[in-house]
Amino acid sequence: MGGTRGRSKKRPAKTDMWNSKSKKKSQAAALEGTAEKLFQELLDGAAEIQPEEEIDTEQLNMEGIAILGEKLGLDVETDLRIIVLLWKMGASKPGALTKTEFMEACKNGTLPVDNGWSSVKEMLPRLDIGFLTGNEFKDFYKFCFQFNRQGTHKTLDKEMVVALLPMVLKDRVPSDRLESFCEFLTSMEGKQEQQYNRITLDQWASFWDFCVECEDLGAYDQSSSAWPVLIDEYVEFMEDKLKK
Repeated sequence: MGGTRGRSKKRPAKTDMWNSKSKKKSQAAALEGTAEKLFQELLDGAAEIQPEEEIDTEQLNMEGIAILGEKLGLDVETDLRIIVLLWKMGASKPGALTKTEFMEACKNGTLPVDNGWSSVKEMLPRLDIGFLTGNEFKDFYKFCFQFNRQGTHKTLDKEMVVALLPMVLKDRVPSDRLESFCEFLTSMEGKQEQQYNRITLDQWASFWDFCVECEDLGAYDQSSSAWPVLIDEYVEFMEDKLKK
């Protein structure tokens, strides 16, 4: 036993270490090449939809994102998983995904592209928003608002809100609450209609918080309320409706 103390640990040969590094570089290069190819496919698809418009080669517009949906078998207008995917990929601009964001998502494994689109399809079950909880869902809910903004607008068109809310909050908020709030938004007239023709991020976020904190409208106390006026007026709308 004493004779083994002075022995040095066996180290891997330098050639083995070099081969390992070389293999990793080769794999990274292959992955980058695949990602470049897939991104170009999306750009080409967008160009076919808009043959008369110049395509920005550094980002996917909504047409490019629609092609992404087609590749994955997702309807971008009705399947929320495409929005979850864009959120996970770190899309930072309304209605767009930059090439940098796409490539980084491929590199870090958020978008697994080892075997092309078939690899991405395998992850689709994990994009169900039912898996999102707490602050994670709250962040995604905010993303839904930000991503669907148009141009330089910092607000969402009322019709877009009415279309989005049932999709995003399905199974999290009672259907009668969602239906009545959407009815409230669409039934406004005159000055009130002009006031809420576009919805702010604060109003959007407050509706979710309100649904979590106030399950019973009968317990709502407007005199001590700190909610946006929109919520106060929604509760008044429901009270008037119940009186009829």
